[in-house]
Amino acid sequence: MADKPRIVLSVESKFPLGQLTVTAGAREALSHDDIQTAVNSHASGDWGDLDEHDEKANERALAEGGRLVSVYESETGSGRFYVITEADRSYTTILLPSEY
Repeated sequence: MADKPRIVLSVESKFPLGQLTVTAGAREALSHDDIQTAVNSHASGDWGDLDEHDEKANERALAEGGRLVSVYESETGSGRFYVITEADRSYTTILLPSEY
């Protein structure tokens, strides 16, 4: 059985990511590079394709505690997907909008 590709942080994370999970749908639809790039962007505070209101909500959540949500576009044409870190920073999940 082949080992699962590992996600490696190449940036200093602004917050703990906790346990990284990828839903079944995201695992099937996204490339390892999509996931790797998104996790590094999310960890660095690059929230992806959020509007100004949601970016400000993430900045508040980063400072005061709260759920962090990023939205990215797949480089492989699979569409948009989310990276969500729970408020207690115990889990970060990569998922498709249909799985939200």
